[in-house]
Amino acid sequence: MTAHVPENAVADLDCAEPLRGWLAAAVESDASDLHVVAGYPPVLRIHGLLQTISDDVVEADQSAALLASLCPESVHSQFQSDQNLDFSFELEVDGRSRRFRANLFFSRGAAGACFRLIPAEIPSLDWAGFPSEIATRLSQVRNGLVLISGVAGSGKSTTLAMIIDLINREGGRRIITVEEPVEYVIPNCPGTVVTQREVGVDVGSFADGLKYGLRQDPDVILVGEIRDRETAQMALTAAETGHVVFSTVHTRDAKGAVSRYADLFPSDAQGEIRAQLSLGLRAVVSQHLLPSAQPGEKRQLALEIMLTNSAISSAIRAGKLPSIDNCIQTGRDAGMVTLDESVRRLLGEGRIDRQTASRFVSDPSVLSG
Repeated sequence: MTAHVPENAVADLDCAEPLRGWLAAAVESDASDLHVVAGYPPVLRIHGLLQTISDDVVEADQSAALLASLCPESVHSQFQSDQNLDFSFELEVDGRSRRFRANLFFSRGAAGACFRLIPAEIPSLDWAGFPSEIATRLSQVRNGLVLISGVAGSGKSTTLAMIIDLINREGGRRIITVEEPVEYVIPNCPGTVVTQREVGVDVGSFADGLKYGLRQDPDVILVGEIRDRETAQMALTAAETGHVVFSTVHTRDAKGAVSRYADLFPSDAQGEIRAQLSLGLRAVVSQHLLPSAQPGEKRQLALEIMLTNSAISSAIRAGKLPSIDNCIQTGRDAGMVTLDESVRRLLGEGRIDRQTASRFVSDPSVLSG
């Protein structure tokens, strides 16, 4: 299937054709990503499926020239030096400014890119399929650490943005975000002060953003991702000192998020880190985007929701992470949900098909009946 490239795409930066048209096509097609890779035609990801824009293969010299046209000279020099680059930019399409997150890379010596489309506004909870009662509960956490986990492209940044937006609109909070790059722009609301800092532009690293953010009188801190030991330790310290810290980790389930967090530290320190997590971790939401039962419709959100209680705290402290699954299953009355239960609900509502459900559940018997 080939997507249509609008003829009236206009850029507010020096973005050369045909890249400008491909980006406009991504907006028109409601795509999540545009891939520009030498040796392949330009490709969009629409509702999880890849679709080519044209049959013309992107040549290596063409991709290099197109990506150079998008970058200021200083940024392009950094790309040539580091061979990887993340940044965000705005493009005017049909008279509206649209935001994109770009990741530039080299593959076999040729420059390539993945462009992620960022919605103009923070989506609603209903649109995303995220339960409002859980979002409200997370937005009312007053101290501690909240983790959103999932594989790349599972909507973690969107979930964080929706929760932060609830806090922002409630008012009376000082919010600091450290992102790479800044994606959703949080609107100004009465009674709330928001600072959004971009790694590589406003601050050197996630850890630095946390370190200096603690000196800026925050109530809530959003850290785009916990990927190294220093950031993980700073996040725990912030959570222990009365702040709320929201962040993401790349894991498939709640117990994996706890395990991944501890694994960032040397083995002789992991017991102490688990003890800190047992006291400071408030919740883990693990999410998956599943293909819709209706072709061409947006993917459906399946969630595993872990809300830390005494049993989960004990399991984390003792390193008995497999028992977390049972704790979630027995914590339904408290609002916890297993991934299997979430998938079963989506199947029962006709939002996903049985084949998809079977691929994601750990116990096929939950789908019977």
